[in-house]
Amino acid sequence: MTAERVALIRERLEASFSPAHLQVKDQSHLHAGHAGAEDGMGHFEVTIVADAFEGKPRIERHRLVYAALESLMQTDIHALKINAFSPGER
Repeated sequence: MTAERVALIRERLEASFSPAHLQVKDQSHLHAGHAGAEDGMGHFEVTIVADAFEGKPRIERHRLVYAALESLMQTDIHALKINAFSPGER
């Protein structure tokens, strides 16, 4: 199931941003036994480099990522760490 979730996250982010770099890590195993992990949803870390983030503050970058993953935030993602950069920053 986690490989499917990682693939879904990648698919949504690639479609929304055409990133120069994208890494999605499933970190659910780090949260085993955590109250938030009981719902079966996962914990993930995303590192993404895309032109869409150029000139935008961090909070706006995070909003864009959350918007791209909107339905998955309700069904598959319990927690998401976002590292979003424009190409010149990475």
